[in-house]
Amino acid sequence: MSIGLLAAVEAFFDTEILPRHREWAAHVSTHRGTPPFMAGLKEKARAAGLWNLGLPDRMSNRAYAPIAEITGRLPWAPEVFNAQAPDVPNMIMLQHAANPEQKQRWLEPLLEGRTRSAFGMTEPDVASSDATNIATTLRRDGGDWVVNGRKWYITGGAHPACAFVIVMGVSRPEAPRTGRHSCVIVPMPSPGLRVVRELRFLGWEDSIAPIAELAFEDVRVPAENLLGEEGEGFAAAQVRLGPARLHHCMRAIGTCEVLVELMMARAAERRTFGRAVIDYDSTQQAIARSRIEIEQARLLVLRTAERLDSDGHQAVWRDVSMVKVAVPEMAQRIADRAMQLFGAMGGSDDAPIHRAYAVARMLRIADGPDEVHLRQIFRQEKPARWTVADSPYMTPGDD
Repeated sequence: MSIGLLAAVEAFFDTEILPRHREWAAHVSTHRGTPPFMAGLKEKARAAGLWNLGLPDRMSNRAYAPIAEITGRLPWAPEVFNAQAPDVPNMIMLQHAANPEQKQRWLEPLLEGRTRSAFGMTEPDVASSDATNIATTLRRDGGDWVVNGRKWYITGGAHPACAFVIVMGVSRPEAPRTGRHSCVIVPMPSPGLRVVRELRFLGWEDSIAPIAELAFEDVRVPAENLLGEEGEGFAAAQVRLGPARLHHCMRAIGTCEVLVELMMARAAERRTFGRAVIDYDSTQQAIARSRIEIEQARLLVLRTAERLDSDGHQAVWRDVSMVKVAVPEMAQRIADRAMQLFGAMGGSDDAPIHRAYAVARMLRIADGPDEVHLRQIFRQEKPARWTVADSPYMTPGDD
């Protein structure tokens, strides 16, 4: 990535996006869907060559990281560049697994920003932290797949422009656990597909990709809507999950930079007991610890991005898991400090802090909870070479 492209994204953010944030917030507080000005901003970004930057055929993950940080400063900024979740991971999945006809029908409108999409994996009735529990069924009936099941916390599933959901379900119940599932493309709307309700998390509503609970009751889709090969649902999903997790973490770092900036401003402006809040040691330590944690997280993200680019998805799952645990935990701590420093305003809609906290807390569950990633990280540790008594690093005293 050239320095010029990064500078162009930052300049576009500063001049075109940030000045419209209050207008965006006012709109989404009272209306459904995106504000009217969004279409014009997208056209400007596309004309400037700032479009689809999150795709691997556009630029490397390492090059995209600082750009994703910039877009992470505001929740709606990624959409201006057609770089929003869950559409970018879905584009990556379609680029990898879709056939030419599927790409023309489903991928091209996403690349052009004309439609939105969702990925239907998690379910309310099973422990989705073990993805092999996914119980939605895909049954072949003549020239169709028949889908039955219920999905929830499906990001983007309640968006008015959502054109389709990539649904994972059991198509081969007799196969080994990781070969039982397949993915099919289900258009929105389809007979039998129902948006049960829109979901919130800790009271936070996702205005960019509204979260849905979806019911599938004998939903029929043509056999050609199978994405990839039957029984390869997990393999297809893994292609999207690595970049999805990493991009979330990149944007979270940008959010945290905003929180630190706001903490500095708030602490400098407020006075308690005759002193500026910024002069208190506790305030200085909170901000200093936040800075240390951001820099640590950024280095881990950049290293993981480089490895993903050079070694591929299968080789970097441990790195992705470490990032997925470390960055949301870091973001939650910084949001908590910012909320404490802001006081009551930190929990109000006047500040972006409670949203940042809710998103960080949700990321500790979404795309695999902390415990699953920690288990994977531990399992790749090398066994001990010695007992404690035999280790040459120990220097016990003589008996």
